Amino acid sequence: MISLKAHINNVALHHTIFDLPFGLMAAVLAADGHPEPMVLLWVALAITTGRAAAMAMDNLADLKYDSQQPRLSYRAMVRGEITKGEAKVFIVICLLLMVLSVAQLPPICLYLLPVAAIPCLVYPYMKRVTGWVHLFLGLAIAMAPAGGWVAVRGTIDAPMIVLCTAVALWIGAFDAMYGAQDEEFDKSQGLHSLAVSYGGVGAFRISKVLHLICVACFFAVGIMLSLHSLYFVGVGIAAGTLYYQHSIVSPTDFSRVTQAYFLRNGVVSVAICLCAWVSYYL
Repeated sequence: MISLKAHINNVALHHTIFDLPFGLMAAVLAADGHPEPMVLLWVALAITTGRAAAMAMDNLADLKYDSQQPRLSYRAMVRGEITKGEAKVFIVICLLLMVLSVAQLPPICLYLLPVAAIPCLVYPYMKRVTGWVHLFLGLAIAMAPAGGWVAVRGTIDAPMIVLCTAVALWIGAFDAMYGAQDEEFDKSQGLHSLAVSYGGVGAFRISKVLHLICVACFFAVGIMLSLHSLYFVGVGIAAGTLYYQHSIVSPTDFSRVTQAYFLRNGVVSVAICLCAWVSYYL
């Protein structure tokens, strides 16, 4: 019997906290604080199903590596709870739901869907090519705010580009830090990461720079859109969270890199989104 719980585990549904808040926030910003509820619904469904399909594809592509990685022994496909065939059916269903959702939005969203899908389709294989693979993941996640913005405005504007850049750098830098713990394993498998290319110390230094730029970009969005001061409070909370994340791990000590550490990164998206949204009602 196919287990829905296993599929939810396989795509780490709770990790939607990293992209969904920014997708909704982008729609809110594009609508000057008052988006149509149905637009938010379709944007949320498109982001959730699109991300689920992308995650399942990533796990399917990396199954032979994940099966050899003790840290990933909990994953449903590694444990044999989901077959490759079942994963493929799940991917098709999610993709169909995503296309259906996007089709309910302005036509430009459907036209641009293939472009938005490219980072998601390419990312699973980039670790075989370049150490900068983390930025491809960031770009894939950044398609969420891009979609939210275009769903409302129907245009590609400068604030949207800066917001997407911030999100891409935020996720890419965090992924580089998180992935640095697999440096030796990746080397043994011929895989690439910033840690493999520049060492753990180099990867952490690059991540710090990227996070500084990302915070500056979030700040710039507020300036460009003349947002309320509460928005900048959210950016401050996000900056503090990132500083704390950097302070408790190092290239030589990953003992505190737990699921709690991973999910705490979601404070960035939730804080900025909530502060931006609430600011329109003050």
